[in-house]
Amino acid sequence: MTRQFDAIIIGAGQAGPPLAGRLTAAGQTVAVIERKLVGGTCVNYGCIPTKTLVASAHTAHVARRGAEFGIIIGGSTGHVTVDMAKVKARKDAIMLGDRHGVESWLEGMDGATLIRGHARFEDPHTIRVDDQVLRADRIYLNVGGRAVVPDIPGLDDVDYLTNVGILDLDVLPEHLVIVGGSYIALEFAQMYRRFGAKVSVVEKGPRLTSREDEDVSAAIKEILEAEGIDIHVDATSMRIVKQGNGFDLYPRDDAEPVSGTHLLVATGRRPNTDDLGLDAAGVATDARGFVVVDDQLRTSVDHIWAMGDCNGQGAFTHTSYNDFEIVAANLLDDDPRRVSDRITTYALYTDPPLGRAGMTVDEVRKSGRKALVGKRPMTRVGRAVEKGETKGFMKVVVDADTEQILGAAILGVGGDEVIQDILDVMTAKLPYTAISRTMHIHPTVSELVPTMLQEMEPLE
Repeated sequence: MTRQFDAIIIGAGQAGPPLAGRLTAAGQTVAVIERKLVGGTCVNYGCIPTKTLVASAHTAHVARRGAEFGIIIGGSTGHVTVDMAKVKARKDAIMLGDRHGVESWLEGMDGATLIRGHARFEDPHTIRVDDQVLRADRIYLNVGGRAVVPDIPGLDDVDYLTNVGILDLDVLPEHLVIVGGSYIALEFAQMYRRFGAKVSVVEKGPRLTSREDEDVSAAIKEILEAEGIDIHVDATSMRIVKQGNGFDLYPRDDAEPVSGTHLLVATGRRPNTDDLGLDAAGVATDARGFVVVDDQLRTSVDHIWAMGDCNGQGAFTHTSYNDFEIVAANLLDDDPRRVSDRITTYALYTDPPLGRAGMTVDEVRKSGRKALVGKRPMTRVGRAVEKGETKGFMKVVVDADTEQILGAAILGVGGDEVIQDILDVMTAKLPYTAISRTMHIHPTVSELVPTMLQEMEPLE
């Protein structure tokens, strides 16, 4: 028997549940299909659990620095012990609380039916979930992504971890080796170093965080190395040799091996689109498997939309949620919102964090725009000095003709929050003077953003 709904949402990540809420509030019947865990990557494997672990790692780091602030912990040695089982239990409790909250919301939503199982298209309007057949006038994809596993000789010979498996660890690795030098990799690197493990990062490219400006990448590398993390770049011909309970990872043919006990592979993400039967629906994907969408997230099939990591428009929780807002605004509010209206923004949650918005300085330079650039080290930010958190810098680039801010990078204490001030002004398309002439609260990190803007120089 076929079950008929007004809408089917495949995937209960960050866009699916709130869209179900809007659609059911508008009187529609909605089937939400989830084959694994409600809440998607953010709740179960991403933001919620990892930032909980980052908080535990930060606490251990601050405790070890207690003497700098006149606080003595653990007697004369200042020794700090990390209980990994309790760290994991805290993470699990917070993560499960969030997951159960979303589940309860969906299960109690009038007009919504939560169906567990693997969804596949049988035709453009028909979805099969195991032995159930569902039909709907409109279908929304929110299927997320998963870790990319690179082709490294010898990798299959060892018990490697991804961003999912490492969350199950309740013991401290003796030596954690991380393949990858971008955001997920670096957050876990600093986290486990602060828990007490030896950590090595092995990156195929010439530098870490390759999408950032070189000065940002260099500063991040310096911060991590100062905490005792070994970093190997230009690992152009990696291979792994199993050694007893551990392994040797050779970055290049001419390099000495990095010997580890645990291996984390963090080299990117791929969309979960290869087993949905998209061909049966006529939904087009690109060469990397991302669903092709237009500026309002409609796929190549008029009644099917794609939201979140699977559409290639931004692999972040906030972009997924914004996707929901765009779809809902167009369908329910007669508000023609578009993907192209939003400004790229994200954060790297190392400590200090990196907050980013808009273009990099390198991108501005390549565009040929006449621009101004301002930069201020965190050593010249009073609030950072008072808190003993002076690593990093702030940087902003402005269009010299329009006076609009083109982009900014805040690598420093509170950088993930300070960047929001700049982002809001960019979205409003106001000149940089909207910030530089505003009175800010003292003492804060944000109060030095106006000063930085007042001291800009031409970009060469």
